[in-house]
Amino acid sequence: MRKILLVCSAGMSTSLLVTKMREAAREKGIEVGIDALPVAEASTAVDNVDIVLMGPQVRFQKATVEKLVKGRIPIEVMDMRLYGTMNGKAILEDALQKMN
Repeated sequence: MRKILLVCSAGMSTSLLVTKMREAAREKGIEVGIDALPVAEASTAVDNVDIVLMGPQVRFQKATVEKLVKGRIPIEVMDMRLYGTMNGKAILEDALQKMN
């Protein structure tokens, strides 16, 4: 099973997005684990995921997260428009494509 980690400033703004992404995965019949954490707690999970998606509001911390994953997995900043509209389907599809 593929695993996706969403990170933002407090972990709360991505909760709704996680729900929408899980719904999109269910509709597509895809088994994927999706969780959200604040950037400050990302180090506890990066070793167990296949991609890290960062909220646009924390893009300035991308270098910090890159140091945590040491090039092992992709780290992407989510599209601001898709994030703002909570388009879980599009963000999921983008993440799946970048993991392949």
